[in-house]
Amino acid sequence: MLIRLIGLGKMGENIALNMIDNNHQVYGFDVDSKVRERLVKTKIQIKGSYQDLLVRDEDESVIVWLLVPNQFVDNVISEIKPLLKKGDILIDGGNSNYNVSLRRYQELKELGIGFLDVGTSGGTFGARNGACLMVGGELEIVQKVEQVFKDIAVENGYGYFGSPGAGHFVKMVHNGIEYGMMQAIGEGLELIEKSPFDVDYEKITSVWNNGSIIESALIGYINKAFSEDPKLNNLVGRIDDSGEGKWMIEEALRYEVSMPVIANSLFVRYKSRDLEKFSERSVAAMRKVFGGHATYKKK
Repeated sequence: MLIRLIGLGKMGENIALNMIDNNHQVYGFDVDSKVRERLVKTKIQIKGSYQDLLVRDEDESVIVWLLVPNQFVDNVISEIKPLLKKGDILIDGGNSNYNVSLRRYQELKELGIGFLDVGTSGGTFGARNGACLMVGGELEIVQKVEQVFKDIAVENGYGYFGSPGAGHFVKMVHNGIEYGMMQAIGEGLELIEKSPFDVDYEKITSVWNNGSIIESALIGYINKAFSEDPKLNNLVGRIDDSGEGKWMIEEALRYEVSMPVIANSLFVRYKSRDLEKFSERSVAAMRKVFGGHATYKKK
């Protein structure tokens, strides 16, 4: 299958290479010319413009996969819309608000263009070696591209969750849960840091990640962070917020769902202008390991 992928950052590049490993063809474009230059010798067929990316035979339908930050998705759609035709399929594989995805679905449906919302998890490692994919959209459209989802997902890591918006809604909830889990790990580590015991953090997180009830990918990520920086002394405790936690709390208010743990974890991120707390440094370290998210280093 030929996929035309827009956005070749840390997730897009790895997803593209994953697709190619699974015998799919990828045309790729990124607005950053340096990114295009860096990838031109890979198996991704790099295109120099949206026009080049979307050229096709007269009767050919195209599949366009977006992996760009949610704040730029509308801009990209606006730029490529004149190049799309009835029967094309547009996939948003980023972390968009599901309400916005519903709007995009409706606007594109009026033009005869299919739209799928695909929540993507697993970080850069998963993108390259087997992602976790949460898909929403019209079943008829999903079935046309479902083989790609199955091919690039880790075993049992692909799911179709129903009507348009469902994929991004499920991914939003996933990320909110992630906020709470990461915060709990960080707070526990801070208690150890303040205790009278001189604990080896790399060792304790390794032990926790082998047979304990809290064994998890997140414990593995913080273990890797400690292996590189035993006391996280090179980091400050600022934790950026990419939006999903806020959206989840807004939906909790709408549906009157009590969500104290996840709400508090979001508020901690807002509070993290206090750059010294060990819990915040721990969460920042986890985010860097699994997603390549920016961290702030001590000066």
